[in-house]
Amino acid sequence: MPDAFAHVLFVCTGNTCRSPMAEGLLRAKGQSDSLRVSSAGIAAYEGGGASAETLEILEERGIGMEGFVSRMVDEQILAESSHIFCMTKYHLASLEERYPGEKGKFHLVCDFVEIDGVVGKDVPDPIGGGFPAYEEVASFLDRAVEGILGFLRSEGARVEE
Repeated sequence: MPDAFAHVLFVCTGNTCRSPMAEGLLRAKGQSDSLRVSSAGIAAYEGGGASAETLEILEERGIGMEGFVSRMVDEQILAESSHIFCMTKYHLASLEERYPGEKGKFHLVCDFVEIDGVVGKDVPDPIGGGFPAYEEVASFLDRAVEGILGFLRSEGARVEE
């Protein structure tokens, strides 16, 4: 990785719940001038915001996402990213099919952590599950972000320990 710089992109469906939550968590845990973190969705409503539950979960952890705007994945966003982490196998397969030239950058969010005895587990969609579902996603992502940070360090990225 040139200059030990990493641009991490998190991808989910609508870019309102899981990917903004992961973006905020990684940004907070891996603070570094050498790390850029963003998110997008494969079916996002451009210009929307993060869900109220996502913002509340992050706020409880002292993480602000003021000014967050949902956006669709596109070729330019993928080209600018060094590492692309998808919430589910469906998201991963969708990106691999639509953007085969970027395939080497794609990973599952949980590829680097074991959750419920499984590595590479899908991060569940919290929509419709109430606040407890968002808390479950936050728990998944807290653990996944630690694994991602370890992976980025192994790739030579300068991120906080």
